[in-house]
Amino acid sequence: MALNDKSSNEAALKAITANRLRDGEVIFLAPGPDLRWVERLDDAALFEDATADAALAAAKAQAEGEQFAVDVYAFDLRVADGQRVPVKTRERIRALGPTVRIDLGKQAAA
Repeated sequence: MALNDKSSNEAALKAITANRLRDGEVIFLAPGPDLRWVERLDDAALFEDATADAALAAAKAQAEGEQFAVDVYAFDLRVADGQRVPVKTRERIRALGPTVRIDLGKQAAA
């Protein structure tokens, strides 16, 4: 079961990410049963540990079967005060864009 709650408490959750083959863009699995992908972490489905493995297996099968994306994996994040914050720096960079120029990438749109 995917969670889409942006609550004010801090919770440890997982999101699923990949790289789109067409352009290399970092994408995230969206909420819902149809296995859609989105480009913003704020629009991604959030999973508890118990449901993340099944969602990851389905996402890998879909992405690889359709040759749509590569490197499909789940990562840890926390929701604190309504903000989704990846636990690892690598995932923060992937979610926001380049670190050398904050006027580029997804962080520039915010």
